[in-house]
Amino acid sequence: MIDGPLDMLIRQLAALPGLGTRSARRIALHLLTNKDKTMLPLAKNLNFVAESIQTCHVCGNLDEGDICRICKDQTRDRTTLCVVSGVADLWAIERTGSYKGTYHILGGVLSALDGIGPADLNLDALISNVRAKNISELILALGATVEGQSTAHYITDQLGDVKDIKITRLAHGLPVGGELDFLDDSTISTALKARANLGA
Repeated sequence: MIDGPLDMLIRQLAALPGLGTRSARRIALHLLTNKDKTMLPLAKNLNFVAESIQTCHVCGNLDEGDICRICKDQTRDRTTLCVVSGVADLWAIERTGSYKGTYHILGGVLSALDGIGPADLNLDALISNVRAKNISELILALGATVEGQSTAHYITDQLGDVKDIKITRLAHGLPVGGELDFLDDSTISTALKARANLGA
């Protein structure tokens, strides 16, 4: 079959993150041989999710309705705002259960190579929110990449005149359980620069 419905399904599956053509073929075969149990319920659920999930107009998260449950949660600390590049990063932090503040999703990071500038990200809304709301701490939870650090510096510069706000970033360095011999030079170097005092 050339460009038939099965080929189209395989191509669409292969375009998903983490899947190649071989994996897509296996998934397509599994779906077709389990139409009633798997394929039809999946198709129905995909359609339902596509219609019911929206982008939160407050933070940019994905959830039911135009305001996500994190932004609706009155128990969250409204004075702490965590900036992440995408929804996946928000989900990763939420998975830990250790953060109880609110979020702001940028929709990416600054990247001159990819042609992504400040106007392409949700930066204006961030700066406006920080200036308008009673934010005491802004956590820049951006990747330890050149692009992530450039974005963090840009945000810090834009908020340089805002008083009574603490701007922090996630600690970088040795992972828990990490052996020095197995780590790359950059990680070890960063850990050395960010070393903490164990004494009183």
